[in-house]
Amino acid sequence: MADFASVAAVGSSLVRFLTHCFEQQQPIPSGGTNSTDTSVILVRTEDLNMEDSPLITLPCLAIFLYRVDVNNTTRASIARTASAKGQAHTPLEFHYLMIPCGTTAEQEYRILGRTIQCIEDTPILTGPMLDPVTNWSPNDSIQLCMEELSTEDLMRIFDSLPIDYKLCMPYMAKVLVMHGRRQENLREVSRSDQILTSKVSLP
Repeated sequence: MADFASVAAVGSSLVRFLTHCFEQQQPIPSGGTNSTDTSVILVRTEDLNMEDSPLITLPCLAIFLYRVDVNNTTRASIARTASAKGQAHTPLEFHYLMIPCGTTAEQEYRILGRTIQCIEDTPILTGPMLDPVTNWSPNDSIQLCMEELSTEDLMRIFDSLPIDYKLCMPYMAKVLVMHGRRQENLREVSRSDQILTSKVSLP
């Protein structure tokens, strides 16, 4: 069952998948001014300041997670299952910007084009494509789909970032069901805390 580490596992699964896809066919052919394969990296807000960030080495695809939401469409049905099992289930969706970084406009177009091709060819990640840093269930999967963002919404995102607008493609990853700790385990922790408190209170 996917636990709290699954929030990180979604991003690292994307990196693994796209890196493998790029290895099958590089977005930018070797030769000429390019002698380096295109890498895939996860970035934070601070890393997008390319003048100071050592993380971004051209050419690369930067995957930036800018929002995490609860999927309200499935939340009600999942909540009923969670209540019956005595364990919290939280359906999450992740909003990413796929930002190609190259030395020329053509390089960035090729990186973005190859990214779109990879995801459209394999829009669902499951099984060995998921990073095993969390305890995935056999039926767990991550669906990748393009997200519709208006130009105004996209510009508003970049207004809060340390870079000017860059070519990018918004994608959503859904639905990850994150499992909480079982209620009986929480009761055991609570009981242990009570016993410890009572011992400390004794004269």
